[in-house]
Amino acid sequence: MFANSINILSDALNAAWIRNQVISNNIANVDTPNFKRSIVKFEDILASALEGKKVVGYTTNPRHIPIGDGVNVQPVIEKVDDTSYRMDGNNVDIDNEMVQLAKNNLWYDSLITRLSGEFNSIKSVINSGR
Repeated sequence: MFANSINILSDALNAAWIRNQVISNNIANVDTPNFKRSIVKFEDILASALEGKKVVGYTTNPRHIPIGDGVNVQPVIEKVDDTSYRMDGNNVDIDNEMVQLAKNNLWYDSLITRLSGEFNSIKSVINSGR
């Protein structure tokens, strides 16, 4: 019950961390001639994986046969080289990158809060079993 949501949240946190690094790299290269910005694709990949998701059975014994498989989604970094924002060939828009960085920080913080809630739920279940 909790394992799948924790795995998905973990994958999302990983994607947010990678996105933060990619955006920071874009910002650092805002004045580099012919630099092409990169983006991280994750949410669309996650949505398509969840749409195709089947029933997942959890085993309580290593000898049990697993039913289905959990969602394991990895982010993909893509270079955006089909545009040029400036005359020097650079396509980094600093205003857009700063907005994307702020948006990603909010997303990361909300994922941390949700993951903390999942662990608190597990803790509550464990403590009520005394």
